Amino acid sequence: MGQLSLFNSKEYYQFPEELLEYTEHFLSPEEASELEELLMNTAPWKQRTQKMYDKMVLTPRLTAWYGDENKTYQLGGSRFDVNAWLPELLVLKQRIEKATGHRFNSVLLNLYRDGNDSVAWHRDKESELGNRPVIASVSLGQVRNFDFRNVADHQSKHSLPLGHGSLLIMKGDLQVHWEHRIAKSPLSMKPRINMTFRTVK
Repeated sequence: MGQLSLFNSKEYYQFPEELLEYTEHFLSPEEASELEELLMNTAPWKQRTQKMYDKMVLTPRLTAWYGDENKTYQLGGSRFDVNAWLPELLVLKQRIEKATGHRFNSVLLNLYRDGNDSVAWHRDKESELGNRPVIASVSLGQVRNFDFRNVADHQSKHSLPLGHGSLLIMKGDLQVHWEHRIAKSPLSMKPRINMTFRTVK
């Protein structure tokens, strides 16, 4: 069985490739920087609200959604009006599809403006994504740690630094048994854009 190595300062862990695949330099630095600049300046970024502990709070990041025409998506209690594919995003989608053999019809963009922006522990298990969804995650800009923990005990926890131009494929039973997050950081952080390509039913 193939394994994906996750590293941090305290551990070396082998993560099964039937759950995760990681390509550190899927985009060249030049390609990644050009796309980052384009999206930073042209995406219709919005800060949304979500329900947490019976309260409506602002999400600590900005989002934008692109996808196939005439679709509106409901995920995590939020309604997203879809924006038509940018040519650059459509080309990237097709490139990922060719490399992975999986097809996608939308992409959710998240902008983490600094170390204060984050996403809490969660699983992408909404019914709109179907069973055992495949999600392709491309990162641009600041390297941030992508944390995983086992749902059963919350003790098995691992981190993978997601670099500029990297591609992470989440698949199989990952969303069943593992949660993931981008934690806040006390360090000075530059902006990071994350694109999660997915198939919404």
